[in-house]
Amino acid sequence: MLPLDKSFQIQLEKIIEDLQASEDLASYLEEEEDSFYNNLKNTYEPQIREIYDQIATNNPLQMVSFEEALLDERLEGMFLPRILGYAALRGEYDSNYKYIRPQNHFRAILFAICTSSNFDILKQRIGQTIQVGFALSSDIWITNFLNEIPNKKIRQFLSSQKMPAYREVAGRRALMFRYKNQFKTENFYTCDFPSNKTELQIMASSIKTFLLYRVQNKLDNSSVRPPLVAMLDNADFMGMKEHDEVLQIYANFFPQDSQQGERTRALLAESRKSETFNDNWISGHLDLQEKGAISAESDMQARSLFDLGVQDDISNFYNLMGTVHEKGFIHEDSVEGVRGYLSNYEGLSDNNQVVRNTILQYIDGIFSNLSEESYTEYFELSKIFPVYIDIFGNEEFNQELKDSCVSYVKRLKKRFTDKRGKDYQDIKKFVMANFIDLGFMKEKQIVEFFKTKRKKKPTPA
Repeated sequence: MLPLDKSFQIQLEKIIEDLQASEDLASYLEEEEDSFYNNLKNTYEPQIREIYDQIATNNPLQMVSFEEALLDERLEGMFLPRILGYAALRGEYDSNYKYIRPQNHFRAILFAICTSSNFDILKQRIGQTIQVGFALSSDIWITNFLNEIPNKKIRQFLSSQKMPAYREVAGRRALMFRYKNQFKTENFYTCDFPSNKTELQIMASSIKTFLLYRVQNKLDNSSVRPPLVAMLDNADFMGMKEHDEVLQIYANFFPQDSQQGERTRALLAESRKSETFNDNWISGHLDLQEKGAISAESDMQARSLFDLGVQDDISNFYNLMGTVHEKGFIHEDSVEGVRGYLSNYEGLSDNNQVVRNTILQYIDGIFSNLSEESYTEYFELSKIFPVYIDIFGNEEFNQELKDSCVSYVKRLKKRFTDKRGKDYQDIKKFVMANFIDLGFMKEKQIVEFFKTKRKKKPTPA
């Protein structure tokens, strides 16, 4: 967390002055009508949002400092329900959907709301957020928090948000899925950078989430780079899995000019000396693939930062990626390169899985951009499928390939509906032969696949 820039402090102070001098606040304090508070909210929360978005975009490490500044009582609780939600979502949780560490920032915001003179109107906007925060927190944490709230009615309200439905993991998982969807278009991500190994182990997950969000949304990371590089340069962190995973994001996705590139090459060379680096890198690459982050461009950038003269798994992988990305996965050199690479590793190893994922990514990309009218290109593309099916010998690969093909053929069925037409007949004939050859379907299943579903006749009244 970094301190708030003076310019943001000045902007926020101006909002406070205007709010405190407003007629709506005077009317609200005198008559206590919700309509006057809503007028304040509609006037000043958009102004706060504008500053918040500026910070989130360009100075994300100052976000918590800005949120702390919003706890000022003179703001009358403006924007607090929103940042309470952000704080609930930022907390790292385990597989049981329980916070890994106490959420002090969430606690501070909730305490400010509960002790606000405007609590009765603010509570209308925080019920589900409290349910999330309490569901993921320990009973001891909740009890200690309730004991700090002096008002009995407010304690009762808070206690009512501890829902029995969220005692089980499945309930908490469903709750988080629903709740996160409400914020999926909002940028509230930030992180702290560690000063010791224990902190790195705790913070690594939130750092990776934060960095991936920013690179995938193509945000300016110039303010993030200095503390990030300082963390990566820390000799105490070398050899740690968490360090290698963060370094991997930096090497793959952060722009590297000549000076930055040389520094990153040195970092990678030093980190590569660790016995665990190769395994950490390959497993990290697999994780990034599964998150949809890896592209040919990111592979080639990372490739350019490694010394490929070193004989190890990293060189094996990136030498192959160079061939696949430069010549295309259908090229004979790529096919033979994949075949040779896989012979060095066990079938279910991460080393093999990352290559299978790369080929599937290319195939999915072609299907995504292939129009229905260009279906003959699919016929041509399918010639490479049995080759890779044979090379990989992997049921998961076969199933994902089948799913991609079936999805595209379903698009063709919707586009070409004339069963007597040449297009429909060509497609059906091809699928009948190809799906059987590839083991995707049996003849009976294909006949059923192309059969027109009869609509049920309405039952007579």
